[in-house]
Amino acid sequence: MPTLVLIRHGRTTANVSGTLAGWTPGVHLDERGQEQALAVATRLAVVPVVRLVTSPLERCLETAAAIAAVPGPPPKAGRPGSPRPQPVVDERWGECRYGDWTGKPLATLAKDPLWRVVQSHASAVTFPGGESLRAVQARAVDAAREANAEVRAEHGDNAVWVAVSHGDVIKALLADALGMHLDEFQRIVVDPASVSVVRYTELRPFVLRVNDTGGDLAALAPPPARRRRSKAASAAAGSDAVVGGGAGAT
Repeated sequence: MPTLVLIRHGRTTANVSGTLAGWTPGVHLDERGQEQALAVATRLAVVPVVRLVTSPLERCLETAAAIAAVPGPPPKAGRPGSPRPQPVVDERWGECRYGDWTGKPLATLAKDPLWRVVQSHASAVTFPGGESLRAVQARAVDAAREANAEVRAEHGDNAVWVAVSHGDVIKALLADALGMHLDEFQRIVVDPASVSVVRYTELRPFVLRVNDTGGDLAALAPPPARRRRSKAASAAAGSDAVVGGGAGAT
């Protein structure tokens, strides 16, 4: 089944100032965020990416643009890297609509009684004048599964695609993939420009990475077409979990 690589946008001016940006327009990557976006794009250069989707907000568009600008692996040795797909905007990957909380300092919001509910009972939260966290999770999971089915139909089971989104959106999607109740999603950490990876199969999702901020991503590239897989490797690529844990990526 196709592999989904989830990228949180790089650091922004709002992140540094401790402001809940939400859908506020004009929130851009700061200098460090630009460096992070280039770094994650460079890490992905070893992975053939067939689709790149993004939130419509500037910080994600800028991160996705950096990924699109770095060529992927060459189709054959000695040839230049293959061009990346251009980012496609899907609002379902957009930030949670925090309503009246938007634009306020996190230090101020932490004094609101709703803050404790967000921390411990997220499934009960609807932000005043905004969106529920249940709705955020539902739209993100719908977007992921819909695109995953399209990628599989167009490019086959070994395809890799990328979605650039936001911390709470990615955390909610990972909670679903891990079989966690939404009330536990605050246990997951998703840092700026981090990589998280999910492979959806017919029986269950497999969560391959969470909050990966460094290291080699070559293991995400599909195996050469002519290479024959062992039975264990074939099981790992399908819906069955390998009993005992298996040998990992080779």
